[in-house]
Amino acid sequence: MGGLGKTTLAQLVYNDHRVQDHFDLKAWTCVSNDFDVIRLTKTILRCITKQTIDDSDLNLLQEELNKQLSRKKFLLVLDDVWNENYNDWVDMSRPLEAGAPGSKIIVTTRNQEVVAIMGTAPAYQLKRLSTDDCLSVFTQHSLDSRDFSSNKSLEEIGKKIVIKCNGLPLAAKTLGGLLRGKHGPSDWEDVLSSNIWDLPEDRCGILPALRVSYYYLSPPLKQCFAYCSLLPKDYEFEEEEIILLWIAEGFLDHEDSDEEKEDLGHQFFQELCSRSFFEKSSNDTSKFVMHDLVNDLARWAAGEIYFIMEGTLEVNKQQRISRNLRHLSYIRGEYDGVKRFAGFYDIKYLRTFLSIMLSNNSRGYLACSILHQLLKLQQLRVFSLCGYYIYELPNSIGDLRYLRYLNLSRTNIRNLPESITKLYNLHTLLLEDCDRLKTLCADIGNLIKLHHLKNSNTISLQEMPLRFGKLTCLQTLCNFVVGNDRGSRLRELKFLMHLRGTLDISNLDNVKHVGDAKEAHLSGKKNLKVLLLRWARNSFDSRVPETETRVLDMLKPHQNLEEFCINGYRVGQLRSLKHLEVRGMSGVKRFEFRVLWE
Repeated sequence: MGGLGKTTLAQLVYNDHRVQDHFDLKAWTCVSNDFDVIRLTKTILRCITKQTIDDSDLNLLQEELNKQLSRKKFLLVLDDVWNENYNDWVDMSRPLEAGAPGSKIIVTTRNQEVVAIMGTAPAYQLKRLSTDDCLSVFTQHSLDSRDFSSNKSLEEIGKKIVIKCNGLPLAAKTLGGLLRGKHGPSDWEDVLSSNIWDLPEDRCGILPALRVSYYYLSPPLKQCFAYCSLLPKDYEFEEEEIILLWIAEGFLDHEDSDEEKEDLGHQFFQELCSRSFFEKSSNDTSKFVMHDLVNDLARWAAGEIYFIMEGTLEVNKQQRISRNLRHLSYIRGEYDGVKRFAGFYDIKYLRTFLSIMLSNNSRGYLACSILHQLLKLQQLRVFSLCGYYIYELPNSIGDLRYLRYLNLSRTNIRNLPESITKLYNLHTLLLEDCDRLKTLCADIGNLIKLHHLKNSNTISLQEMPLRFGKLTCLQTLCNFVVGNDRGSRLRELKFLMHLRGTLDISNLDNVKHVGDAKEAHLSGKKNLKVLLLRWARNSFDSRVPETETRVLDMLKPHQNLEEFCINGYRVGQLRSLKHLEVRGMSGVKRFEFRVLWE
C-alpha cells in the first residue's frame, strides 16, 4: 500500500556514503504508470552522463547505455513500478546486462505481480510501523524531538493522534508537519477531534491523515495546493516554476500584504514543504516532487474546476469535463492533433492552458488549427506552448488581455509578434532555449507589469529593443544583449533596479561609450547573485583595448555578488601573469581562472 515508506527507504540506501563508494555508477528513475522504455532509458542515461539526449531511436539509446554500463558496477533504482508486461521489462533490461558482477537494481512497487515479472530476489515487504516508531516519526516532525520529554502536556493527545495514523509513516510525517510549531494543547485537541477523520476512506480514496492536514491549511494555501493537481504524478518541479503560476492566477494578490508576490509565494511553498506536501527529488535536489498519495489529495481537493489530461481524451471521458472547468494541463505529446483537444474549445472561461513536458530535451508538433482556436479563449491567465515546433505566433495573441504568464520556451519561434505588447497584464514571459529567436518586440517597454523575462540560451538574439529600460518592474532578466547603434545601449540597465538572481550581459564589444557602462549602475543591484560579462570573440580586430578596459572598470557589481564570470575579454590574455590577488569578496562562493588562449 502507499505511504509505508518504500521510496524513503530506497533513498536512504541510494544516498548512503557506503553505497556511493561501492558502485561505479548510480541512477534513479521514477517509473509510475508510464513504463515507456525510451523515456526510462533516456532518464537512466541522463543520470549517468549528466547530459540530455535528444533521440527517440531505442536501439541507439540502448547501445549508448550498454556502452556506459559496460564492465562497471552500477546501482539502479526503479521507483514506483506498476507495469505487469513481461515483454516491456525484457526490452528495458537488455543493456543492463552489460554491467559488472555485483551490479544491483532496486525496485519499489505496490504491485506483487511486478515481483514475479521482473525476476527479482524475494520481495522485502514493508510493514506498518509499530506505535512507538510511528510516535517517534510524529514527534520528530512536530517537536523536533524523538519523544515528549520536553512537552509532557502534549504526550497523551499526541499518542491518540498517532494511533489514527494507523502505522503509516507518511501520515505521521504529514500530521507532524501540520502541528509543527504549535505547542498549545488546544491546537492538538482540534486535530484529534476533527470530524474529517470520520469521512470513510473508501468514499474518497484519500488517507484520513492527509485529509486532516489539508483541512487545516489556510484558504490561500488550500488554493495554491489544489492548483498543484495539474502536475502529473512523479513530475519534478522547481519552486519558482510553481510560484510564477500561482502569481499568474492571482492566488498571491493579498491587499493586506506589503510583501513582493514572489516572497509571499516562497513562504507558501516552504510551508507546504514543512507539512510534507512537497519533498525534495531524489534525482535533483534543486527540484521537488509530490508523493502519489499527496497528488491524489490535490486532485481530490481541486474538484471539477481542474483537469489534467494525461493521455488522449476519448469520447467517453469527455462527459467528465465540467462546464465549470477553469484550469487544464496535459502532458505534451509528440503529435498533438485536433482530436486530442476536442471538447475544450467551447469552455469560454478557461484560465489555464498548461503544456507539461516530461523530458526537457524533446519537442512535439501542434496542429496549426489548434493554436488559432486556443487564442479565442480570451479569459486565459496562463498559456504554455513549451516544447512545440512552433515558428511563429498569430497576431491574435494580443487579444488575450488578461494573460499574465506566457511560456514559449523550447519552441522554434524566430520573432515575437508586436501584438504581444498589448498584453499589459503580462507578468512572466518565458523564452528559455529558444535558440532561433532573433528579435523581441520593438515596443516591449510597454509591458510595464513584466517581472520575469527568462531568456537564457537565446543564442541567436541580436539585441535588446530600444527603451528596454521602461521595464522597471523586472526581477528576472537572464540575458541582456547590448545593441549596436540601433538597439538598446547598456545604460538601459540603469532603470532595472529590482533585478535578482543571474544576469548575463553579452555583446559588450558593442559598447562604444564608457559612460554607458557607468550608467548601467550594476553596483546598485544588490539582489544579483551571479553576473556574467561577455565580449564576442570574433570582434578582436575592431575593438579598442583602452575602451574595453574602462568599460570593465565601470561594471562594478554590488558586494552581495556570489559568482562573477568574464568571457571573451581581450585584455584578459594575460600570458605573463604571475600573481593574482582577490580581496574584500567574502561572499564569493567560487572563483575560477582559466587560460582561454595559448
